[in-house]
Amino acid sequence: MSEVKNNFHELTYEKAGVSIERGQAAVEALRPWAAMTRRPEVMTDIGGFAGGFKLGDTELLAGADGVGSKILIAEALGVYHTIGIDLVAMNVNDVLAAGGEPLFFLDYIAMGRVTPERVTALVRGMAEGCQAAGCALLGGETAEMPDVYPGDGCDVSGFAVGRRRWAPADPPIQRGDVVVGLLSSGFHANGYQLIRHIVQTTGHGWTETLPELDGQSLGEALLTPTRIYVRPVMTLWEQVHVKAMAHITGGGLVENVPRTLGSWGAVIEWDRWPHPSIMNLIQEWGRLGRREMVRTFNGGIGFTVVVDKEDVDQALSILAASGTPAYPIGEIVDQPGVVVQ
Repeated sequence: MSEVKNNFHELTYEKAGVSIERGQAAVEALRPWAAMTRRPEVMTDIGGFAGGFKLGDTELLAGADGVGSKILIAEALGVYHTIGIDLVAMNVNDVLAAGGEPLFFLDYIAMGRVTPERVTALVRGMAEGCQAAGCALLGGETAEMPDVYPGDGCDVSGFAVGRRRWAPADPPIQRGDVVVGLLSSGFHANGYQLIRHIVQTTGHGWTETLPELDGQSLGEALLTPTRIYVRPVMTLWEQVHVKAMAHITGGGLVENVPRTLGSWGAVIEWDRWPHPSIMNLIQEWGRLGRREMVRTFNGGIGFTVVVDKEDVDQALSILAASGTPAYPIGEIVDQPGVVVQ
């Protein structure tokens, strides 16, 4: 392992300045205001992976997201196209987890100083992400706000709209069903406030090449774009009865998997899948406990599906043929919530 200079006993997302609890409290505080705007066509409450709206015979699903402080590493290295892929991925994977086929995507780019090269790199990445998801890059907005974003600072956000192609069907979830985890490409776009804090305390630089990363620099590894699961999972829907799905983002496995399990829970076994080298490195440098790895980060799993135990082998084969490594990582139990052991 590379030499670690961190003198902290253990870092956490909270110590790095981000509180998952405050975020959850904010969502709860929004509920009555969202309820005031409800129309007859609205099909879901806020807090799901995507919102549902019925338009005639079509059920639309929409989600909005950004890339968080991962963009600060992009700024430090002057590499922006991968952030464009991230932005699309975070949105279309949410729509997918709600059962939707993404149809189109729009972006918002805000900068202290608009430079055509950066905008082009970002949009090139978005176009690449949209191609991977099979959706259209429909439009967007670019804003120049030097008083808000000093110097070359910038931020991006976007939203995706899809149509429902999947919904839970009989037989429903039952005890003994299997949670299949689709591997992530790394940290995706969550937890970067903590990641940056850890790297800063160790003295390592973004351009430093480390043996644990197989020739990649630290920055290159951390800018690996979020994996887009749309095509593999939609192929899975066509051949296997999928009972539930989750996009593993902020809150990790323990917060996201339960969102579609209803009164059921799951026990997940940490050693059932390989963990990315960059994730192991950050865990060691930050002296992070297991709880932080499965709540702040995705732990190496970017998306989960629940299937009958008799369908596991077929599901793994279909996903492998789509170029998406996946593993049976746990099973459904009676007790609500998710335990990672």
